[in-house]
Amino acid sequence: MGLGSGIACTITLNSALTPEQKAAYQDAEVIRRILNTARRIAVVGLSSDPQKASSYVASYLRCAGYEVIPVNPNAKEIQGLTCYPSLAQVPAPIGLVDIFRPAAECPGIVEEAIAAGAKAVWMQLRVISLDAAARAARAGLDCVMDLCVKMEHGRYTGGLHEAGMNTEIISARRVHRVV
Repeated sequence: MGLGSGIACTITLNSALTPEQKAAYQDAEVIRRILNTARRIAVVGLSSDPQKASSYVASYLRCAGYEVIPVNPNAKEIQGLTCYPSLAQVPAPIGLVDIFRPAAECPGIVEEAIAAGAKAVWMQLRVISLDAAARAARAGLDCVMDLCVKMEHGRYTGGLHEAGMNTEIISARRVHRVV
């Protein structure tokens, strides 16, 4: 499943990141690369409460064709999937670590992601840890910060257009989705 190659414009969100930090951690090409190459996504902090944002995002990612691995030390199973207490216990290679934990926990999670051989880390909307992002970058991992993976996937596949949102992607190409 390839994501659209339309022209991406900058979407302005209320973010605490400076323009330089946005350029480093919200780059459209990095986002596209992650979403096109990461087939297995470990969701750290996935909640067993179906009303939580992490649950919505994980369900969406599964419907979009990604393999989701729940990581939560307080659960054995979430969404019918085996849940692991930490990234170190995940038995398969990880393409992306999607972080739904407070910013203060991100440096430790990034260290686990590096040790587990993950290719990328994504700190969800309003999760900002410049130390963790810099560490991920130094280790060669792609890193996105202060964006929602679900929203970005929808933006790049045209899914947000169906909800009447302006994604600022210009393309005449019809998007074919994996469901």
